[in-house]
Order: sequence, then structure tokens, then C-alpha cells
Amino acid sequence: MALPISVTSSETKDLLRMERVGAHSHIRGLGLDDALDPRETSQGMVGQLKARRAAGVILRMIEAGKIAGRAILIAGPPSTGKTAIAMGMAQGLGSDVPFTMLAASEIFSLEMSKTEALTQAFRRSIGVRIKEESEVIEGEVVEIQIDRTLTGGSKAGKLTLKTTDMETIYDLGNKMIDALNKEKVMAGDVIHIDKASGRITKVGRSFARARDYDAMAADTKFVQCPEGELQKRKEVVHTVSLHEIDVINSRTQGFLALFSGDTGEIKSEVRDQINAKVAEWREEGKAEIVPGVLFIDEVHMLDIECFSFLNRALEDEMAPVVIMASNRGVTKIRGTKYKSPHGIPVDLLDRMLIISTSAYDEKEIKHILTIRCQEEDVEMTEDAKDVLTKIGGETSLRYAIHLITAASLVARKRKATAVDIQDIKRVYSLFLDEKRSVQYLKDYEDQYMFNETSNKMDEDTAMEM
Repeated sequence: MALPISVTSSETKDLLRMERVGAHSHIRGLGLDDALDPRETSQGMVGQLKARRAAGVILRMIEAGKIAGRAILIAGPPSTGKTAIAMGMAQGLGSDVPFTMLAASEIFSLEMSKTEALTQAFRRSIGVRIKEESEVIEGEVVEIQIDRTLTGGSKAGKLTLKTTDMETIYDLGNKMIDALNKEKVMAGDVIHIDKASGRITKVGRSFARARDYDAMAADTKFVQCPEGELQKRKEVVHTVSLHEIDVINSRTQGFLALFSGDTGEIKSEVRDQINAKVAEWREEGKAEIVPGVLFIDEVHMLDIECFSFLNRALEDEMAPVVIMASNRGVTKIRGTKYKSPHGIPVDLLDRMLIISTSAYDEKEIKHILTIRCQEEDVEMTEDAKDVLTKIGGETSLRYAIHLITAASLVARKRKATAVDIQDIKRVYSLFLDEKRSVQYLKDYEDQYMFNETSNKMDEDTAMEM
């Protein structure tokens, strides 16, 4: 007996996003114009013109739905913007196209098998756009009257709504009064009520109230009073991922499992029934598949079994675009004794379009450091930026970026308004980069435990003799 397939609207998830300055929080897109020509500095992206243009072509193909089930590899040395390009593609796709990002080492978990973890990542990256018609009430609030009993238990009231053509009074119950209070609806607001669920959405404030002297937030949105009838049929579009449908239908408390993250392994029979149902919805015109993007960072950390799974999974008719990133050269394929470019089997490399990135020059490093200073709200003198740029060129871009906030704290301690050269020198002496750290180990190797350098040198000398 087939299980009834249920889905949930993405609109019902009220997520609180915390503003945070992360490593790639300054990325707003790929920085391309309409002709896919990359600007030198745009949307947080600097340099890597060829790689960004190639990523723009891929992005255009994803939007057109012509590249599902393909694999892209972004390969280049460390600190050359591979993850930044992937984040720019995610921003360019928008919120409606699923974008799943994971590090290859994440799939090695004791809770589920590697192939199950990859399957769930694949299905998170495939969206289902479901269309349905619903009865809605849309209008401008003229007046809200709420009557409470002396005990405060039960509530009743009346809501007066109008459009340009008509005006109606609706009786309110406890549920609707609570919903109005939650949304802080007041006279002059234009609201949208779903009759089936009773969900109230505040569209904005009427232009007729634009000159009121009430205290309003700076980001208040003003809209026209709706036209026509108050009650109308409206097409509502929900976009959910296949993984969300899997979880909801795989257990009785599936919806709660989405929030807890404790999804566990999902039976293949459940997925087969969901695939059949989604295919049926597609034929009836009720839904369409939205192939998204799965980004696997540090892909060389996958083993041979995972690569074999990817080879097969990419051939499936419902497969997302898989973008991988690697900073390795010719190295061993994990789980084997054989070497291959980027640690990826040659048969999988043959299926990929490869985008290469190159090291940034001094001018580009300075641009990136300037953008990061703005993102981290740090004032820095031009001389200090020049010194930090030189450090970034000699060590790594990541190390130079890490010094920005540290130097800002040092400058704040001496009550300076901007980071100067002395602050950069101070943190440079406090925190070692990779090259100086290696040199330090060589200089003081005798003071460390379990040091293998001396033993290896003795072995090499003995072999020569």
C-alpha cells in the first residue's frame, strides 16, 4: 500500500538569522555584467577573471536547467578564492534554487553510512516547486475591534477590511485575534489571510497612511490598496527539497526531525515512492523539479567508495550540479595506493569541467584586504595596508586576513582610531605564519617530544653509506 506523500511549505519555517562576519560574508555574487564579463572588483569578488567568467557560464546554464547531473571541479593552490567562487554562485542563484555546501570529511560519520550521507546531500540539492491554488483574503485594515470578557478568558472582535471597490466586516475568534496580535497588525496595514490555514501575512502599509505622524520604522514598506474583491483565488508556490519530503514521510515525527537534524538513514522504499509521486505531480503540472547545486569542498578527502558512488549518482535523471574544490596536486586516491591528479580517480575527472584558479598578485591582495577591513569594520591606514599586503604576498592571504581583527584589538588597546604599522608589526610578532612555524620547529626540534626529523635524517645517512 502506497504511503500518502506529505510536504510542508517553506513559508512555515520562521528562521532567525544571526548576522555574523565570516570568512566569505563579504561575497555578494560573482561580480559579472549582463554579458558575463567579470568586473575587476565587484560584489566582493576580486581578480580570478577567467575562473569567474567560467563560473558565470555554469550559473547561466543552471538557471536555464540545461546542466543537471554534471560535475564541475574548481582546482587551484590554497587561498586562491575557490570557496569564494562557489559562494558567489550560491548568491547568484538566489534563495529559490537549493544550494548545499559540505566539506568532504563531514560524510565520515558513525551515525550513517557514507553513501547515505551523500544521498541525503544530493536530495537536499534538488528542489520541488509545488503549485496550488488557495482562497485568500487581501485588503487594507480599516479598523480592528477586540472585546474581552471580564475574566480575560475568551475574546471576540471584528475586523474591517477594504479594497478600492468594496469594504467588509469579519467576525474574529481567538485564533485570528492571536495571529493579528503576533503580526502587530493595525489600521492602515495591508494584510493577506490564507483561508485554509488562517495564516496572516503583513504585506506593507497603505500609501494613504504615508503622511501619518505615527512612529514608523525606517524600513517600512508602503504598498497600494488592493483592487477588486476581497476574497480571491490565488496560485501559491512552495519550494521544498526532496530530502525534506523524505524526512517528513519517513517517520511520524518527521517534521521535528528536520529541526533537530536527527534524520537517520531513510529506507530506499520511501524514496522510491516519493520519486514516483513527484513524477506523477510533474505529469499533472502540479510540480516541477528545480535542480540545485551540491558543493563539496576539499573533495580529495573522499575515498574510492565515495568516488564510485558519485560516478553512478551523476547519471541519475534527478541529479543536481555537483561542484567540487581541491587544492591538491598529484596525490594518492584515499583508500588506494594509486596516485591521480587532485586525488580524484581519472574516470571521474573525465566527467568534469575543470575551472582553474591562480595566485593573486599584490594589487588584488590589497583590494581583498580593503574589502575585509570594511566587512570587519576596521579602520586601517594606507601604510599599514601596504605592510599587510606585503605580508600576504610572502605568507598567505588567509594569514593576512586573520591579522586584521587582531591588529584592530591592539590598536584599540592603545586608544588609536585606526590600525597603524606598529599594530601590524605587533601581531606579526605574536602570531606565526606557516613558514616561520616550520622554521621554529627545525630550530628547536630537540625540545619537542616524538620528533621524527632527526631519526629520519639518521636513516637517510645510513642508507647512503
